[in-house]
Amino acid sequence: MPQLTSALQLSLLMHDNERSRDTNTGRWLTAALPDCQAFSWSRVEPNAALKARIADPSHYSVLVYPGEPSLRVEDALAQAHALHRKPHFILLDGTWQEAKKMERKSPWLKDLPRVALSPQQLSQYRLRRNQSDGHLCTLEVGCELLRALDEAPQANALAAFFAQFMAIFQADKSGHRWPHP
Repeated sequence: MPQLTSALQLSLLMHDNERSRDTNTGRWLTAALPDCQAFSWSRVEPNAALKARIADPSHYSVLVYPGEPSLRVEDALAQAHALHRKPHFILLDGTWQEAKKMERKSPWLKDLPRVALSPQQLSQYRLRRNQSDGHLCTLEVGCELLRALDEAPQANALAAFFAQFMAIFQADKSGHRWPHP
């Protein structure tokens, strides 16, 4: 697990089911990035700690979730710079079906600007069924955001860890032994 230095301020709003999944990649972001925090999502009550982070006047908070209208990451960074605020990205951490539900049932997120990613590559995540083309896992979104912040070495280190984790995980689940160098 790489321990990265980064300017990326990231909040994961995590579905309850996601915490117990072996296939959860958000936990790797919280372990690798110095300013990545995970917050629990509730259908009935907004997360007070995340709401406080969003309300922080030094932050320009955006929800990384496609919608109309959506900003490009570069536009969100420019807007944060123009306002003299730190960009703060919020990810919905769950399956795509859970993320849709979280977005729909969280009216307190409605006023946040949206950011849509335009990844340069297809997702390498193959640990869950029913993945759609163009959808990235949480860790891959983190890598895209690092690249947008001109932190390619950090993104590459995280992507290399992710590739190794996936190979080991898939070997373990299929009953094969992972070859150690």
